[in-house]
Amino acid sequence: MLKVVVMGVSGSGKTSVGQALASHLSATFIEGDGLHTPVNVAKMSAGTPLTDSDRWPWLDAVGEELLLRSPAIASCSALRRRYRDRLRVAAGAELRFVFLSVDRSELARRMSSRANHFMPASLLDSQLATLEVPDDELDVLTLDASQPAGSVAEQAAAWLESQPMEPLR
Repeated sequence: MLKVVVMGVSGSGKTSVGQALASHLSATFIEGDGLHTPVNVAKMSAGTPLTDSDRWPWLDAVGEELLLRSPAIASCSALRRRYRDRLRVAAGAELRFVFLSVDRSELARRMSSRANHFMPASLLDSQLATLEVPDDELDVLTLDASQPAGSVAEQAAAWLESQPMEPLR
């Protein structure tokens, strides 16, 4: 079954692309931010980056939702390889990732123009420092997310439709 994580740092367009991709593929969209605990949201709102121990239960929750609601597209930062590996275990080996790449200045612009989001622009640099670009992972497609979300989603859908639904690691 189709299971995809749209990943990237805050402001990369995970929700917009994820929703467009889910619509294009007739899949359920899972907003990963909605699965954070209130404690995690409070930490981030206060400008404190999450630790790995903060992230593990959240990643497990995202993986479980993907497993239960497949076909599904989830938005989730998945910044480090070990986070992606945790999601692969939780959601199943046939999980695919779409990495949204955007330059820092555009990310800062997007983050500072958002209203009502708990992630402050002050955490952008910590997110970029945490990011391990998935260059060598066969189950990850990297896309330039400075393009419109619909165009990015169409590119992701074309790649997904060409993929075998079996482990690619």
